[in-house]
Amino acid sequence: MAVGKGIVTDLRPVAGVSLAVGAAGIKKPDHNDLALIHLAPGSRVAGVFTRNRFCAAPVHVARAHLQAQVESARALLINTGNANAGTGEQGHADALACCATLAQALGVAPEAVLPFSTGVIGEYLPMDRIEPVLPQLAAAAGEADWYQIGEAILTTDTRPKGHSVVVHIGDQAVTITGVSKGSGMICPNMATMLGFVCTDAELEQADLEALLQDTNEQSFNRITVDGDTSTNDACIMAATGASGVALHPGSEDWNCFHNAVQEVMRELALQIVRDGEGANKMVAISVHGAASVDDALTVAYTVAHSPLVKTALSASDANWGRILAAVGRAPVASLDLDRVRIDLDDIPLVKEGGRHPDYTEEQGAALFAESQFTIHIDLGQGEVTETVWTTDLSHGYVSINADYRT
Repeated sequence: MAVGKGIVTDLRPVAGVSLAVGAAGIKKPDHNDLALIHLAPGSRVAGVFTRNRFCAAPVHVARAHLQAQVESARALLINTGNANAGTGEQGHADALACCATLAQALGVAPEAVLPFSTGVIGEYLPMDRIEPVLPQLAAAAGEADWYQIGEAILTTDTRPKGHSVVVHIGDQAVTITGVSKGSGMICPNMATMLGFVCTDAELEQADLEALLQDTNEQSFNRITVDGDTSTNDACIMAATGASGVALHPGSEDWNCFHNAVQEVMRELALQIVRDGEGANKMVAISVHGAASVDDALTVAYTVAHSPLVKTALSASDANWGRILAAVGRAPVASLDLDRVRIDLDDIPLVKEGGRHPDYTEEQGAALFAESQFTIHIDLGQGEVTETVWTTDLSHGYVSINADYRT
């Protein structure tokens, strides 16, 4: 099940990026389960990674390779079907071996390869099947497109996820294209999936890192499906500089470029929510009038993570008391319930501590039957607004996860 549309733009090639996919039979035979994003010399790369303390071997290796700076990252290697998490020293050695084998085939240093894995936790990588395919993957660089990359990295996803934006800087075009994967184990704590965004703009390393942190915070760190943060989460942003357009904060064109990157990041994040495991609904929880960002997000996530709210959404049951109760138990200091207002889209629901006099059950039932809508919560305490996107909790979610390994 999925909500709304998936990819809505043509996924444009990015100058300085070559792509390849391959089939190693990690989980399914004759299925592309390896992907390579090969970056031109001189590219700059930034990453954010899961804060789960049981983070996977590829997370440890990718983070260490980025920090080593022996050679700028030249290749992103992704496998699906196996998370290589909870695999101890052998898992770490296997991730390093994948990097070394691919690096040799590409003619780069092993530290220039960043590995990423997704799939079942607690199983070792089938190295006897993966390693022979890596030289083939290197030889095929440039033969795949972004759609194929998006398809090769899926697990329980029902469809690939990607977005492209082209911005014009003077008379030159700059392209930003990204793909992501994620459907379950989605909860903000850095980034909540695998995401890869590339641009042909030329950026300084510090500017690229700040750009990723900023746009990630307003995209992948604002989504939740089930409240679970994965062991393998990572979001990588690469700037090849191949367009010849140099950009930096404070320049005349920076805001335009920043907004385009934000669009790509947010759309990739929303596509994950729309494809949440078993999801029939995508609902925005928009908190207004908060005294701080923390207060706004605390209320938003309390509502978004409430099993009672999520099951009401799944059943299209306008049991709005569940929303009221979730707001009331959110750990926010000095919450004045008489100042709280709740609307469903433009339908007034709660005012001055009780049901709004204009609200009717018929209105609520009609809205809860929709596949996408917004719950507006005004705390009446300040000027801060934050929005979190979530899904319902359906029988489908339970079935997918109960049967995941069988």
